[in-house]
Amino acid sequence: MENESETRNAARSRGDAAPEEREDPSFSRNSTPRRDSNASSERPSGGRRKLPRRRDAVVKRTRPPVVERREEPPAASNGASSHQESPEPTLRPVPQSDRPKYVRWGMIDLTPEVADALADMNYREPSEIQRLAIPPLLAGRDVVGQAVTGSGKTSAFGIPMAEAVDPRSRRVEGLVLVPTRELAQQVTKEIAAVGSKLGVTVAAVYGGAPINRQIDQLERGVPIVVGTPGRIKDHMARRTLDLGNVRFAVLDEADEMLDIGFADDMEFILRRTPNNRQTALFSATIPGFILKLIRRYLDDPVWVKLVEKFDGIKTAAEVNQVYFDVAERDKQRGVREVLDQMPDNSQTLIFRRMQIGVDRLARDLDRAGYAVRGIHGGMSQRDRDRVMSSFRDGSLRVLIATNVAARGLDISTITHVINYDMPDNVEEYVHRVGRTARMGKQGTAISFVGEHDQEIIEKVLAKVGSGILNHKLLAIYGG
Repeated sequence: MENESETRNAARSRGDAAPEEREDPSFSRNSTPRRDSNASSERPSGGRRKLPRRRDAVVKRTRPPVVERREEPPAASNGASSHQESPEPTLRPVPQSDRPKYVRWGMIDLTPEVADALADMNYREPSEIQRLAIPPLLAGRDVVGQAVTGSGKTSAFGIPMAEAVDPRSRRVEGLVLVPTRELAQQVTKEIAAVGSKLGVTVAAVYGGAPINRQIDQLERGVPIVVGTPGRIKDHMARRTLDLGNVRFAVLDEADEMLDIGFADDMEFILRRTPNNRQTALFSATIPGFILKLIRRYLDDPVWVKLVEKFDGIKTAAEVNQVYFDVAERDKQRGVREVLDQMPDNSQTLIFRRMQIGVDRLARDLDRAGYAVRGIHGGMSQRDRDRVMSSFRDGSLRVLIATNVAARGLDISTITHVINYDMPDNVEEYVHRVGRTARMGKQGTAISFVGEHDQEIIEKVLAKVGSGILNHKLLAIYGG
């Protein structure tokens, strides 16, 4: 274990090579990844969008194409890793003496306790990101994962982390950084469930919640901490959180943490963990800063990407994507029309750009007889928790949220996403659309394109494809 003065020098330089897709079915500890680079470009556009007249139109709906991957053999090992060898996790005794040391989950060898926990969670087979990321993580390798959101990446790093830490440890051995308090709660719940039969405990630390309760939990000792960068730094400053024993660190939704403004905090925290830690980074997109972060803090990582181009613009094939041209003054009529056509068992997430817009739409729809609630960063943590709890248990069918409030939201029952206000960029569109069709389920994403959304809809169409994002007309315009 290294002391703090040593861990401050954890930044490691990397070459300029960019990543290449890693496909693995049978991963070995001595295999090494290959790298490649793909650049993306967007054509600029602008102007005022011409809205539709009241007329009928027939739109042919096409099925989204399935993304195919290029299978490549693993590259040969070219030498020893610069990581120091991490100690092997302590194996827990199995009560039944005749139980095997490992059991198969899909094609992955797991301890019987974790396999039993996954069975209780109804996880019968690993998802694609789990199939590709778990073996190298179990082998002690650093991993970069790029996949469309909703692919099951929490368990992709949660399973190896639960197996790596000592459940009896009162020191923090596993650390997960996430962008929002809601995602911190979700990741904590997932990892705790995965490690439940091993006795692994997990603490969630995030802003907006009583810090004294978090301090009590940290002082009692937990092997895994999940938290937002700001609150993690707060605990470090109070000396209630020591990262000197971290063996496994994860940056989850790294691009979203960058968007929110946690760039410096991510580096600050990583520099205060041991040099020989194992590190995983998961991100839908890989902007320049994230690529520098990978080169600096990950050691010869295995790259796992489930998109053909390394730009994070692909959306899940299970999402039926539609957009309507709607004047700003008609949007409330339009959203009521869409909500009225949804089946009774649907669950809908509506995006608005500003907090005041969330409050206004929630109030107006409530007056019109719709059971809706809003959520945004201006609400108290207690109110946010109450709303999210009702949305998660299904008692609330329609939730209106800002981008920040919905970042990292992972609720598998969401069937529809409505972009009441268009996002500012293509990446944000991908994040929003990814809130539905989780873990291979079917979902629908609907976008309202207003008078001044010409530029963004053209960029989205250029990246996603007009064959995937279909144009339709609302009934108020003759559709």
